Amino acid sequence: MPAETPSTEPASNPLLSVVVPVLNEEANVGPLIAEIRAALDGVCPFEIVFVNDGSTDGTAAALDAQRTDVPQLRVLTHSRRSGQSMGLRSGISAARGRLIATLDGDGQNDPADIPALLAAWQGDAGITPLMVTGHRVNRRDTWTKRRASRIANALRRALLGDDNPDTGCSLKLFERALFLRFPYFDHMHRFMPALAKREGARVAVVAVNHRARHAGTSKYKIFDRLAVGVPDLLGMMWLMRRAPADLTVREADGAEHD
Repeated sequence: MPAETPSTEPASNPLLSVVVPVLNEEANVGPLIAEIRAALDGVCPFEIVFVNDGSTDGTAAALDAQRTDVPQLRVLTHSRRSGQSMGLRSGISAARGRLIATLDGDGQNDPADIPALLAAWQGDAGITPLMVTGHRVNRRDTWTKRRASRIANALRRALLGDDNPDTGCSLKLFERALFLRFPYFDHMHRFMPALAKREGARVAVVAVNHRARHAGTSKYKIFDRLAVGVPDLLGMMWLMRRAPADLTVREADGAEHD
């Protein structure tokens, strides 16, 4: 993709929308926004969409202060805490870009990896719908968290057949139109590669950086995830079995649609 001249003006028709749901990340939002801008300035027209999911700390004020100096920044606010999946849905629904890049708001995903995901998408664009997912090959999390994720990934791959080594990595890139075809349910963000395959998309994997959290506290609760994970997995198995297979749609003029 040819480099473009960096601009301080917001893109009225951006190619890429970076969507970041946040909950109580007051100290992380400013540095993360700066990193996103540094990674994408001159790469493509972009916007940054933060979704404040009912934060009770100073996250709202920190985001409001950033809007003064960052014309690409848009901020959506939930009236109450609704979870990461709803945060993604709100941000992607409001996004203006053809492409969506998602990442966590805790700073552990590295925005500098977004151009690599963009390049992977561009190299295969136009063949079939494509989702590019990050793979955290050197995770900077506790042993307990890494172990729980390995078990969950192995179980999910065995039951859903999505062949994705790290579906829990929030760093992903895909077309907005693809996401809007997904059935929405709470915790759907954990199954996005499988949902993409259900819609006939291919999934590519790119190795990405992962960093230790420098501020704030993790929202990860192993036993809470186990409590909802089994019903979610059973529901996903039901959805995968009922996906339309080998279906094409043709208009009267002969044009085919996905």
